[in-house]
Amino acid sequence: MAEYYQPEIETASREEMIRIQNEKIVKQVKHVYENVPYYRNLMDEKGVKPEDIKGIDDIKKLPFLTKNDLREAYPYGLLGTDLKDCVRIQSTSGTTGKRVVAFYTQHEIGLWGACCARAKVAVGGSNEDVCQVCYGYGLFTGGAGLHGGSHKVGCLTLPMSSGNTERQIQFMMDLNSTILCCTPSYAAYIGETLAERGYKPEDNKLKAGIFGAEPWTEEMRRSIEKSLGIKAYDIYGLTEISGPGVSFECEAQTGMHINEDHFYAEIINPETGEVLPEGEKGELVFTSLDKEGFPLLRYRTRDICVLSREKCSCGRTLVKMAKPMGRSDDMMIIRGVNVFPSQIETVLLNEGYSPNYQILVDRVNNTDTLDINVELNPDQFSDKVSEIQGREKALEAAMRTMLGIGPKVHLVAPKSIARSEGKAVRIIDNRKLHD
Repeated sequence: MAEYYQPEIETASREEMIRIQNEKIVKQVKHVYENVPYYRNLMDEKGVKPEDIKGIDDIKKLPFLTKNDLREAYPYGLLGTDLKDCVRIQSTSGTTGKRVVAFYTQHEIGLWGACCARAKVAVGGSNEDVCQVCYGYGLFTGGAGLHGGSHKVGCLTLPMSSGNTERQIQFMMDLNSTILCCTPSYAAYIGETLAERGYKPEDNKLKAGIFGAEPWTEEMRRSIEKSLGIKAYDIYGLTEISGPGVSFECEAQTGMHINEDHFYAEIINPETGEVLPEGEKGELVFTSLDKEGFPLLRYRTRDICVLSREKCSCGRTLVKMAKPMGRSDDMMIIRGVNVFPSQIETVLLNEGYSPNYQILVDRVNNTDTLDINVELNPDQFSDKVSEIQGREKALEAAMRTMLGIGPKVHLVAPKSIARSEGKAVRIIDNRKLHD
């Protein structure tokens, strides 16, 4: 509905936005210091008190939070309110068995939905639309976030979740879906499947797609737009800060507007932590300005990107972030799921295998594939094909439990994976994603 385009915020002057942020950061730092002992200790170590933060410019005095802090504080160490006030958790996949769990109050669920609603309105969504949400539901934030935003805008919402492409296509065609929300690779696959069934792009009623949760190129955007006959828009978010809707693309398709009345963004030098001027490439850091249940201050995302305040043709003055150009750590994003080599190593060691392995990532028919070659110890080697296949299946099941997606495991002969003099080459990513 119209109220989810909020011109008083989205086209606010720089002075007005700074006023909003100044007010919120002072209140938020006080709230965190008083309610989150873990962060209070970090502030005390740095010699910073809430009264030292008089406005958004003072944010650089505060300590950073990292993924390691979130794991160390798991599960309740960064909770900013009474547990009885929380109504939901969402979670990331765990890197070493410990997951990141984010808590949401009812108020925060509303804020998150409103941020996703802004994204919907920015692509032309209204209560006249039928929105098909094919992101995963459950602990993953994709489905829940876009579902909430769709409801707030008043769209007829199809909570499809991911997979079952036959059913996706049936509902899309029968119910005349107009907005598609999923990972870009799945959108490409739907486009391909429709063509195989003999459908032309003009046979569907789709007009826009909101795609995120994995990196994608401009080439892939144009390909999806052509195959589905739509405009394809990017959306960004992370579980730790709320989920999708932290930033979103408008009709200009030249970067994602950050909802900076709720999230304050900085770009830092990943090595030194120094805040970089606008337009410089560095690591993206986010502060939640009005979250209560899980209020993270200066959270290092590890995403490398650029911020820009260049005037946008849509009229919004919200700062824009470029598509992330990569990560400052070794995380892979496969089919929208975060996968770390350390997760794979944990499973192998737990299951009694050697840590000699290689991860092969590729893209086949616009869908990410994950193959893991695992070297057998000499005493595990067997000539029996059935025995090896049984072990591969058992490892695949253990990997699926840890990663949230199913890889293909190949057990290979001892000493068959090349050794390296320096850092082991664990990952071979053939998806050829360009900046």
